[in-house]
Amino acid sequence: MARKKLPPVSEHDRQVVGGLLRDVRRFSGYRSVETASNTASCPASRQSIYTYERGEQLPSLRQFLELVEFYVLEAPAKAARPAADLRAHGVASVVRALELPAYHLPHARDLIARMQTEA
Repeated sequence: MARKKLPPVSEHDRQVVGGLLRDVRRFSGYRSVETASNTASCPASRQSIYTYERGEQLPSLRQFLELVEFYVLEAPAKAARPAADLRAHGVASVVRALELPAYHLPHARDLIARMQTEA
């Protein structure tokens, strides 16, 4: 059976995700992508992070989560915001990204609701 081709990701969704990643990076104390990507445990290359933050490409959900985890839990810089603020910002960023049509969670919720048996 042939797979259905997925519609392209909207520019809006790519821009939102890029902005979320940029904000989390800055909250974690990294002023530049280069500084973050030069950290040994960084899960993405400098060019990939630039591409995501500019909204040119959408990271996979896994890549997005790995970057947020890196910024918030693994390697916040010395100039990072207080830990509680950084963690709250990380949570808000993940929640916002999951609600975008690009990651299909709203569609999954709709499908679950339609499959529920009526009481």
